Amino acid sequence: MNQPELVLLLQQGDESAFKKLVDEWQDMVYNTAVSIVQNADDADDITQEVFIQVYQSISSFKGESKFSTWLYKVTLSKALDHEKKKKRKKRFAFVQTLFGNNNDEELHPVEFDHPGVQLEKKQRANELFNALKQIPDKQRIAFTLHKLEGQSYQEVAEIMNTSLYAVESLMGRAKTNLKKALSKYYLDHKK
Repeated sequence: MNQPELVLLLQQGDESAFKKLVDEWQDMVYNTAVSIVQNADDADDITQEVFIQVYQSISSFKGESKFSTWLYKVTLSKALDHEKKKKRKKRFAFVQTLFGNNNDEELHPVEFDHPGVQLEKKQRANELFNALKQIPDKQRIAFTLHKLEGQSYQEVAEIMNTSLYAVESLMGRAKTNLKKALSKYYLDHKK
């Protein structure tokens, strides 16, 4: 079944089409989410939220872009919203500790467990994902979509709703910032 047929069936409320959609796209949604939030449990939650959103708003999909582009946009939006909520919680927890209202909430370091990374490469991948957390969101999204999800610059531009030139610029800045962030790790491991 091709994408336009699948979308049409979804818009008509066909539940088997929704199951097929989930089966076909859940890995991509999960991998994109885990690349952004870097936590398997959070990525699972985001994946569920994405498919709920798709189910509820499929009628608004007009077909002006590819379905996959729309799905990436929904996924990135949910993942970035999750990140913002997490940052707010951390700031609020910090303020609470200043005023002595500490609920003993632990702050956990980044847990990296991307399914596409082999065990022996986990340490280097963990360093990359820690470095990705340090660069601005737009750079991180462009880098993630292009380098980790294999999207072309043109596809990244469509997903991010920006120009090809802007994506090229974001990628250049992301590479520069990642190089700075990773230089200490690689200097330490050369010795």
